[in-house]
Amino acid sequence: MTDNILFEVPTPLGFSVRVTHNYWELIFTVKHPVMHGREMDVQNTLRMPDEIRRSRGDPAVYLFYRSEHPGRWVCAVAKRLNDEGFLITTFPTDAIREGEQVWSK
Repeated sequence: MTDNILFEVPTPLGFSVRVTHNYWELIFTVKHPVMHGREMDVQNTLRMPDEIRRSRGDPAVYLFYRSEHPGRWVCAVAKRLNDEGFLITTFPTDAIREGEQVWSK
């Protein structure tokens, strides 16, 4: 159901990532409350990341990083299935996780 899509943004990897209103609410109420109201930061991280890494545990999962200020990034985690992407989670972090770097600006 497309009317429940909160946003869908293109990534430098050639696929778009989407999130529904309901799933975004789950992220900011249960997983990472600190991300409440930060939809634009997540969209910018997916659209214009500083770096993208592939998850070591799942090759279909990508971690998008965008610097907020020195030593602090927004991380958006997305899964790609059949050229479609969906947001798994997002959070602020002070460390870029290990994993194969697949893109850098």
